[in-house]
Amino acid sequence: MDIFFYPLLFRPVAHRETRGRDRDGARTLTCMPPVFLPGLELSRALYTDAVAPLLAAGHRPVPHAAALLGPGSEVLGLDTPRSTDHGWGPRLQLFVDDHGDRERVRKLLDDGLPERVRGWPTRFAPGEGPPRTWRPDADAPDGRHRVEVVDTGDWFRGQLGFDPRAGVATADWLASPTQRLAEVVGGAVFHDGVGGLTRARGDLAWYPDDVWRYVLACQWRRVSQEEAFVGRCAEVGDSLGTRVVAARVVRDLMRLALLLSRRYPPYSKWLGSAFSRLPGAEELTPPLSRGLDGDAEALAEASGLLAGWQNGTGLAARLDPRPRPFHERPWPVLDAARFTRALLEEITDPELAGRTPVGAIDQFVDDTDALTRPEVFRSLRP
Repeated sequence: MDIFFYPLLFRPVAHRETRGRDRDGARTLTCMPPVFLPGLELSRALYTDAVAPLLAAGHRPVPHAAALLGPGSEVLGLDTPRSTDHGWGPRLQLFVDDHGDRERVRKLLDDGLPERVRGWPTRFAPGEGPPRTWRPDADAPDGRHRVEVVDTGDWFRGQLGFDPRAGVATADWLASPTQRLAEVVGGAVFHDGVGGLTRARGDLAWYPDDVWRYVLACQWRRVSQEEAFVGRCAEVGDSLGTRVVAARVVRDLMRLALLLSRRYPPYSKWLGSAFSRLPGAEELTPPLSRGLDGDAEALAEASGLLAGWQNGTGLAARLDPRPRPFHERPWPVLDAARFTRALLEEITDPELAGRTPVGAIDQFVDDTDALTRPEVFRSLRP
């Protein structure tokens, strides 16, 4: 079913009115869902059409930045009309570091924010059923807008557990889930009169080279630990086990492709979508798809292609990307551990040289609650 026919699939609470006449000439009023816009475009309109004029009309300018960052499919540019059923709508963050200015801006927004932007209500109300999250609703008596007025440092600490404007240490990189980093450097900044938000995002845009080497080395190590299991499970007739192991290897290879392309891997729902946007994904997708069926040769082929990508980074010595036999067994592997060793040998950062190769936080932790709570993921550094 085409998800773009979303008005037929659930009752929209946001609507626009269209006027016309019936066959007898009487006037009619019809409620229609507003036109879908990508969330980043809608949030930009919220700022330029509604919020910025309010701030400009104040007694004095308010130093601020305006952006849409953090959680949400729209931040990754992956929202569709289906996304409008919960948590989606005209929203943004205003970064205001002066306490008095924050209180003044909150009052301006509470008193002066228009009811709608581009046809979408600017206020949200709790949804009626699962998932119980907020949805745009102009008529709800308990509705509230979702323009968050925040202190910049507090927002970063809530997202990552530290403020990158004070510098990003090696330990900070390793403790930060890639989904959280993607949420900080993704999205869009609509205005930055101070410049601090833009500089912080630039500092977090990608890992320093030695951290990148370490993370890649640990990702290759994950592949090396299970690449030979697919053929062995198949050999003993364990069809289900073969697919389970193959899926784990495919997931690791997809994340490796993103890391090699300088993209922070998102969480599972959007991993395939982010992977499909990579240059080279068309070449990798067929062997990865065959690999999911337990085809060990296809997984070795995909690994070899990524080995070529690795050689192109210049981060380590170039190695032969061709698969080879695993001992005397009749299925090939890349022997991915070679690439782990080559990368680790090039690391000079004293905090990483000789470190146990378990990787950054989401290379050894796979629990959603742990990876979404800074007080937890910051405490789990090896």
